[in-house]
Amino acid sequence: MSEEKKKLLIVEDDEGIQRQLKWSFDDYDVLIAGTRAAAIELLRAEEPKVVTLDLGLPPDPDGASEGLATLEEILSLAPDTKVIMVSGNEDRHNAIQAVAAGAYDFYQKPIDQDELELIIRRAFALRQLEEEVRILRDGKLQSPLAGLVTGAESMLKVCAMVEKVADAEVSVLLLGASGTGKEVLARALHQLSPRRQGPFVAINCAAIPENLLESELFGYEKGAFTGAVKQTVGKIEMAQKGTLFLDEIGDLPSPLQVKLLRFIQERVIERVGGRREIPVDVRIVCATHQNLERLIAEDLFREDLFYRLSEIVINIPPLKDRPGDAPLLAHNFLNRFNKEMGRSVKGFSSDATEVLDSYDWPGNVRELENKMKRAVIMCDGKRITAEDLDLRPKDGAPTLNLKQVREEADRQAIRRALARSDGNISQAAKLLGVSRPTIYDLMRQYRIND
Repeated sequence: MSEEKKKLLIVEDDEGIQRQLKWSFDDYDVLIAGTRAAAIELLRAEEPKVVTLDLGLPPDPDGASEGLATLEEILSLAPDTKVIMVSGNEDRHNAIQAVAAGAYDFYQKPIDQDELELIIRRAFALRQLEEEVRILRDGKLQSPLAGLVTGAESMLKVCAMVEKVADAEVSVLLLGASGTGKEVLARALHQLSPRRQGPFVAINCAAIPENLLESELFGYEKGAFTGAVKQTVGKIEMAQKGTLFLDEIGDLPSPLQVKLLRFIQERVIERVGGRREIPVDVRIVCATHQNLERLIAEDLFREDLFYRLSEIVINIPPLKDRPGDAPLLAHNFLNRFNKEMGRSVKGFSSDATEVLDSYDWPGNVRELENKMKRAVIMCDGKRITAEDLDLRPKDGAPTLNLKQVREEADRQAIRRALARSDGNISQAAKLLGVSRPTIYDLMRQYRIND
């Protein structure tokens, strides 16, 4: 049975605390070591992913030298191990020094089982995310969608839909906010389709001035306008036998909407200044962050063009609606920027992990990528902090501290009971299933006035 449990190494010389922790964490395969030598022996033999390490180990139980030396040796042998330093109040400075040296987090005695278990659980979750990222980085997971890193159910459904429609000769409309990965999905549609040997040609309809966009799309003949010194092929022709990706299609000017509709219906184009019809065989994939139905209602987008482009519609969720994806993507970007910049940042501090998970990411994956590039540049230690990311948890972000969660739940329950009983303490106590003295004690503790 122990083989199915996650291995947790507890390095602690106090036998009483050893027994307490072993009993408290029976959901794990708990390994106990009382010295540095015993800890390293178990590390080599059992390869635990998470370690709790007391700073005061013999032969220096009242200091921190042996604990810090043990941390250094653990990280040199197994750099990905999540080490949680356990210290007394007087050791706070040394505990912070340990985190700067590569420890995952630190916890101050006296030990609260629930709080320490939460830190341990988060450490195991982070280690698992890092292993998934490593698999992606090392190429062990090969797929045209491998460029899209996700573990969220909503995004996995999008990937499944892309794989399903890629073979079909239908136009696809990708809807999603800026930075959600629309071009990544468009390229995946191309790579999974029978047209994969042909070109993938992308053009951003919002990035090119209106007076130049027509010639960019359709090309032009020599002498068609001032400066047209030679015949030039447009993006549509360049995509022959391949895929044409029209990004931000909602910004396409009305006159060009008419020309694009004609091309989709007849599959021929005329270059600017030309008279010859040129047949073109392409698959069209479009994307926009705008609400096309609203633009249609405002006469800013042609309804007939919309129906031609939206044979299949794929809605891409924003990053804030993809639980767990921000930390996963952050590790992926960390590995990439470490390699590009010649850095060796090991991971994230606990405050950085919390802000990655709680921030709303209005700029989606693109914003996360930019924040990670900044963080790798700014990071002075071995782990990225929330300050390196230039982020702060949003106001009202849910806490993961079990003690705080329970206290807030108690407060809300007492207030509701008092409201239902119209302030009658005896009745409120009955509703809560506690005695009158208990509810009075709780009201004093939480400063609740009747």
